[in-house]
Amino acid sequence: MESYMSSIGSKLQMLTTSDHASVVSMNLFVALLCACIVIGHLLEENRWMNESITALIIGLCTGVVILLISGGKSSHLLVFSEDLFFIYLLPPIIFNAGFQVKKKQFFRNFMTIMLFGAVGTLISCFIISVGAMQFFKKLDIGPLDIGDYLAIGAIFAATDSVCTLQVLNQDETPLLYSLVFGEGVVNDATSVVLFNAIQSFDLTNINAATAWDFVRNFFYLFLASTLLGVITGLISAYIIRRLYFGRHSTDREVALMMLMAYLSYMLAELFYLSGILTVFFCGIVMSHYTWHNVTESSRVTTKHAFATLSFVAETFIFLYVGMDALDIEKWRFVSHSPGTSVAVSSILLCLVMVGRAAFVFPLSFLSNLAKKSPNEKISFKQQFIIWWAGLMRGAVSMALAYNKFTSAGHTHLRGNAIMITSTITVVLFSTVLFGLMTKPFIKILLPNPKHQSRSMTISSDPTTPKSFTIPLLGEGQDSLDDLGGHDIDHRSSIRALLTTPTHTVHHYWRKFDDAFMRPMFGGRGFVPFVPGSPTERNPPNQWQ
Repeated sequence: MESYMSSIGSKLQMLTTSDHASVVSMNLFVALLCACIVIGHLLEENRWMNESITALIIGLCTGVVILLISGGKSSHLLVFSEDLFFIYLLPPIIFNAGFQVKKKQFFRNFMTIMLFGAVGTLISCFIISVGAMQFFKKLDIGPLDIGDYLAIGAIFAATDSVCTLQVLNQDETPLLYSLVFGEGVVNDATSVVLFNAIQSFDLTNINAATAWDFVRNFFYLFLASTLLGVITGLISAYIIRRLYFGRHSTDREVALMMLMAYLSYMLAELFYLSGILTVFFCGIVMSHYTWHNVTESSRVTTKHAFATLSFVAETFIFLYVGMDALDIEKWRFVSHSPGTSVAVSSILLCLVMVGRAAFVFPLSFLSNLAKKSPNEKISFKQQFIIWWAGLMRGAVSMALAYNKFTSAGHTHLRGNAIMITSTITVVLFSTVLFGLMTKPFIKILLPNPKHQSRSMTISSDPTTPKSFTIPLLGEGQDSLDDLGGHDIDHRSSIRALLTTPTHTVHHYWRKFDDAFMRPMFGGRGFVPFVPGSPTERNPPNQWQ
């Protein structure tokens, strides 16, 4: 009996010690996050640095300190988990991106974005996979089958949409931001869907039936994920519009919006769809309908709450990637053949650059053929910036690599360790080099982006949450809200309609939206008069 009690006591003591260690680790990590925020603020005006690179460098420095303290046993405070990344950190980042994106600019370039994000990702994945298959066979990195090579293509075809937010400005370069960031989100979703499809298929015996099933499964996931996000966003808009939570509690409005956004992502994961696409389009729909159905105080709260969650998640990811880059367990496997690791990293980086160039310039040429207005065509300098800014690889590549080449966050095979360390090297090198040089390149190649993008300002959406100001519905904002609005010079609208065919799609969508969607789901101009609602100061059923 005494021995039994003593064993229980020892186990409780071990649990207490473990819990205390976890508390210490979390305290240190939170302190590092605070340091990232403070240092990022001090470097705000520096044209070379951004918060992603700052967090990476702080993570690297912290990893060195932890290595020295632990005697070379560990370099990080927490164990990386792809579940932590995909379930908790990625959803707020992607949702906030969709919630604050300028919708008119995004959908004006929707076909180009889909070309870059979907078709371009497939091209890049193919080139990286074939190149890796040709070069890696000459290197001694262990046995890899065709599924591994295709997975490598999907891993390194994933651009870093998070870092894109840091290096491009939505107001200064709206066209570039729309194309690069929109492509980045679709690219991430395509890469994840492609990676999961590769994992679920037996690729040892490829035939026509297997290839058809692969393509069909890919497009099913793509379309079903988008539709789920749209439906979830519309449900949230309908519930908030019908029940008017703001009459009694703005907290309920905010809570419902946040939970519905997260629910869309988890539903996608539940049904084995792409949560990235689902939560992104849920954010777009919520910003178009739901956000206009809540009270003014809820608008302010949701705008800043979503932005804050996204910001903390981004900083957390880059801080941890910096620390994990020095994980001694992975580097111990490749310490006997550093030349092989350097060769693999160099080959992957070159393949990433070639794979991106193989679709950016040809697809930009095809996109320009479909555009009649010279102002909407993508110049060669802009194509170069799109190519360069999209070369950054980040947390999505890391998470997919961990999913493929590790078990429970640990690497036990030399070939897998080489792939993990090579992924870390490519992520660090591309983020620092391409991230540092993007802003200077924009200033050199596009010295006056505001003037060059002036023709695009009519397409921006001044009522998106990102550009939201007080007063919320000021007269200065209202005049540009809709191309189909009654406050715009009809001659300009007709001229724009004749010179740019894409206005036709927007025109008919506006008519459908005003006639059917807004009366049911709310939005600007159709929210009923309710005390405390955003339309309290304005008569109902009027264009704002």
